[in-house]
Amino acid sequence: MKKLLALIAIAMLPLTAAAHGPSSQKVEKTIVIKADPAKVWALIKDFGNMQKWHPAVASDKLETKKDENGNDSTFRLLTLKDGGTIYEKLRNVDDAGMQLKYEIVEGVLPVNDYYSIMTVKAGPGAGESTVTWMGRFYRKYMLNPPIPPGQDDQSAIDAVTGVYDSGLANLKKVAEGQK
Repeated sequence: MKKLLALIAIAMLPLTAAAHGPSSQKVEKTIVIKADPAKVWALIKDFGNMQKWHPAVASDKLETKKDENGNDSTFRLLTLKDGGTIYEKLRNVDDAGMQLKYEIVEGVLPVNDYYSIMTVKAGPGAGESTVTWMGRFYRKYMLNPPIPPGQDDQSAIDAVTGVYDSGLANLKKVAEGQK
């Protein structure tokens, strides 16, 4: 009898793995910029001016309002050049550690529960910076298969990777071009 129950339990394992829903995804990108860390940090920490360095952002608008806990929180509405929007909440700005944390509340990216950290550190050479942009998130479609096209894990990873790659490349261009 114990062997039969063990066989049934083993046979059920593949079903339980498929029933848990989506898995957390992570994208992490790093770039070296030939500019002083303080200069690069000044661009990144300016939460209300992402359009200064991200090529997909046409404008952003800051607002302070009460969050779900009744605390004053900073939010930004990014308006993208293609017309889409992303509404984000600032979680933390650490000037000493040169680290910015934020989350997406809602937007056009095919993600859910998106949380991101941008960090600036001294680079490998004098006067250089290393910028790391990391995000954790789930795909847009939170239920089990069948998954609608464009709401799967790979679509989420591709979208975030595109945002990070284009943003970091242009951040480098902007930071290195400033005097």
